[in-house]
Amino acid sequence: MNVRRVENAHVAFWLLKDFSWCTSTHWLGLVMVVPTLTLAVRLAHHSQRDAEDFAHNLATCFWIAANVIWMVGEFYFDDGTRRHAQVFFVAGLLVLSTYYAWAATRRWRKPSDTK
Repeated sequence: MNVRRVENAHVAFWLLKDFSWCTSTHWLGLVMVVPTLTLAVRLAHHSQRDAEDFAHNLATCFWIAANVIWMVGEFYFDDGTRRHAQVFFVAGLLVLSTYYAWAATRRWRKPSDTK
C-alpha cells in the first residue's frame, strides 16, 4: 500500500464530506462517509506496528465517526445527535492521552535502562 497516496486521498474525501456538510448537500455528504471512514480504518490497520501512528490514526477514526454522527444529526435529527458524537470525540481523546502517558513513561524510564 502506498501510504502517502492513501493519506492524500483520505484528506480529499474528508474535505469533500465536510464541504458537503457545510453546504447541506446531504446526498454527497452521506456518500463521502464511506470512502472517508474506510480509508481512515485502512490507515489505522496499516499502522498497527507503530504505536504512535496507530494511536493517531485510531483517534482520527473516532474523530471522523463523531463528525459523521454530528453531520447526520444536523441533516436529519434537528441537531439532536451531538451527545452521541461526543462519545466518539472523548474516545479519540482517551486514545491519544493513553498513548502520550505511555510514551512519557517510556521516555522517563529509558535513561535508567542504559546504565
